[in-house]
Amino acid sequence: MSLPYDPSQAIAELSKADKKLGKAIRAVGEFGLIPQRMEGTFESLSRAIIYQQLSGKAAGTIHGRVKDLFPRKRLKPDLVLSMSDEALRGAGMSRNKVAAIRDLAEKSLDGTVPTLAKLKQLEDAEIIERLVQVRGIGQWTVEMLLMFRLGRPDIMPATDLGIRKGYRVLEGMAELPKPTELLARTQHWAPWRSVASWYLYRLAD
Repeated sequence: MSLPYDPSQAIAELSKADKKLGKAIRAVGEFGLIPQRMEGTFESLSRAIIYQQLSGKAAGTIHGRVKDLFPRKRLKPDLVLSMSDEALRGAGMSRNKVAAIRDLAEKSLDGTVPTLAKLKQLEDAEIIERLVQVRGIGQWTVEMLLMFRLGRPDIMPATDLGIRKGYRVLEGMAELPKPTELLARTQHWAPWRSVASWYLYRLAD
């Protein structure tokens, strides 16, 4: 999946708007964010719920076991609601995650969680507003989907530890910036804050 924006334009405008960031961009090198393909909103958010607070390997194993419960390994809202808690728990999901994925299924069927086609038509703020209504889905999870799945250009996940560490490195700060401070201090990076964020992650590394 290709980006829906031109990263070279973003880098040029960011470098002009912020000399320190421009220097960091040149030091890090080529922009490498490639959006991951989304099978569907429900499947992507189900995966996000399963992966929360687990190592990648453990989460991948559980996610695979859950998919094995369904025809053609495709999670669908109506099938999840018809599946017993015992079956989902037997695949390795916690009680809280079972409750979250059921809530996701219900909100997908009632239209709160839009289909992928509809999602692509919505503004960032409306996507966040809708998806955080789902149990277990917070703003950070939606911001990751916007940046790394939908390829939206202007996302600043200010609560993310990696982003805060990267900004501390960029500015030579003694302490991590608070999320509200970080949002205020990066307004001039709009409308390319996803690109800037990607570079902050590299600085944090």
